[in-house]
Amino acid sequence: MLNIIQLNRNIRTIRRYRQIIRILFKYGFDHLLEYLNIPSRVARGRRLLRQAEVKIAALSPAERMRLALEELGPTFIKLGQILSTRPDIIPKQFVDEFAKLQDMVPPFGIDEVREQIRRELKGEIEELFSDFDIEPIAAASIAQVHRATMLTGESVVIKVRRPNIEDQVETDIDSLFWLAQLIERHISNKDVYEPVALVREFARTIRREMDFTREGHTIEKIAANFAGDQTMYFPKVYWNASSRGIITLEFIDGIKVSDHEALVNAGMNLQEIARRGSNAIIKMVLEDGFFHGDPHPGNVFIMPGNVICLLDYGMVGRLDEQLKNYLLDVLIAIIKKDVDEVIDLLLQSGDISDSLNTRHLRRDLSEFLDSYYEIPLREIEVGRMFSEFIEIATTHQIKLQADLMLLSKTLITIEGMGRELDPGFEMVEHLRPFIERAITSRVSPHNIEAFIKENIRPYFKLARTIPRDIRSLIARINRNNFKINLEHRGLDRLIVELDKSINRLSSSMIIAALIVGSSIVMQIDKGPKLMGFPLFAFMGYSIAGMIGFLWLIAIIRSGRL
Repeated sequence: MLNIIQLNRNIRTIRRYRQIIRILFKYGFDHLLEYLNIPSRVARGRRLLRQAEVKIAALSPAERMRLALEELGPTFIKLGQILSTRPDIIPKQFVDEFAKLQDMVPPFGIDEVREQIRRELKGEIEELFSDFDIEPIAAASIAQVHRATMLTGESVVIKVRRPNIEDQVETDIDSLFWLAQLIERHISNKDVYEPVALVREFARTIRREMDFTREGHTIEKIAANFAGDQTMYFPKVYWNASSRGIITLEFIDGIKVSDHEALVNAGMNLQEIARRGSNAIIKMVLEDGFFHGDPHPGNVFIMPGNVICLLDYGMVGRLDEQLKNYLLDVLIAIIKKDVDEVIDLLLQSGDISDSLNTRHLRRDLSEFLDSYYEIPLREIEVGRMFSEFIEIATTHQIKLQADLMLLSKTLITIEGMGRELDPGFEMVEHLRPFIERAITSRVSPHNIEAFIKENIRPYFKLARTIPRDIRSLIARINRNNFKINLEHRGLDRLIVELDKSINRLSSSMIIAALIVGSSIVMQIDKGPKLMGFPLFAFMGYSIAGMIGFLWLIAIIRSGRL
């Protein structure tokens, strides 16, 4: 049974490969597929389709790729949305274009909704809810949302996962792994982009997003971090009507933060909303290390009393203690305009390429900080400043953690909403008290003691293990059992090319031997005849001709004639 399931999945994946190739050709990316060594006969078969799309040819590569991702469906749309938070991987024009990706799709029917609820919640709609609106209030690529009323009278919204979406996503993930492996095989700087690792991280993210129990636990975790805070509200999760494929949440009757006129008419204080929203996000980042990763205006509702409610917790960012301290140090160094400190922090940040030119890095950082030299603190846009800092790191191939990229986008979004609500909004002023508290906390006796213990413990462990390791090393040397493993890098392609050259040389020798042998047989003029010629000589010439012809075709296809 397992083999049949795997066979079906492989068939679906092959069909998906063909669809991906067709759509990429349609939007003018045939050169990309040829670069990835996709067979040229496929390219010739699809060029007519691409040439027919006159309007598409006039668009920029970023616009064409966005359209291609939208046509490829939910998984690729999600991939584009995640890539829009990764300016370290793709150019800025692609980041800006992918940010426009929308996953609004036609809703699925009520019969499929019933089947999903029956499968996930083990009951009928009428048994679980006193009222259920069959028309969805929203429909996206992974799920759609319905209004309903619990048997106990509470108004709720129910997010129902699309039927068979998991199979579709798994097929697309297989296809993405195939593309990533092709890219790693044919690009020279794969260590900078790590496409396979990127797809692996994306697969983990989208699988988590399809598990709605994780979203429910995320809501409760963030709500617990704001326990006692009357300025924020979080929807209640109804676990008795939730599962991996369905989540039931309290219905929030609020006003979208982008509807300024309605907020003013309802007596809301826009400046207070801006202050509370920025404080909430900064607290999530610098204190909790767990923040809402997609706080766009459609996910922010305002309730009576200027209370803010965040919706849609499918995308979240995480900062451990070390990353929080690193972020804090970067912000302080940038605000102080300390070039040397910023450079030191970047060099400590993680993976650095061997080609890093620190002199050019210092020049770019100096120009970056000089651009903020005469600007008052209250006028600095923190999100944009942090984004420019990440862009410099990306230019010099310094790899930062993905959560920092997501944080950059989050800060830009929140700061933009804050300035729309309050033209005098100053993000730096809201950051200041959090930074001051964090610095004060660092020098508290408790944290100093914890820091000393944390840093001394590895040395004590090392001191205990060094004698044993030395004895083990000496014993191996005495037994002639000491080995050093060397790993070659960059030779795989050379080995492949050598294999090809050897195969071609061998084919040439075989052809030459057949021709020489057949010529000798022809001169002897003995043995069976075919059309008056010696049969063995005729066979030798024919085989040599066939091998030579096939060899020539292979060389022409490779483009290295």
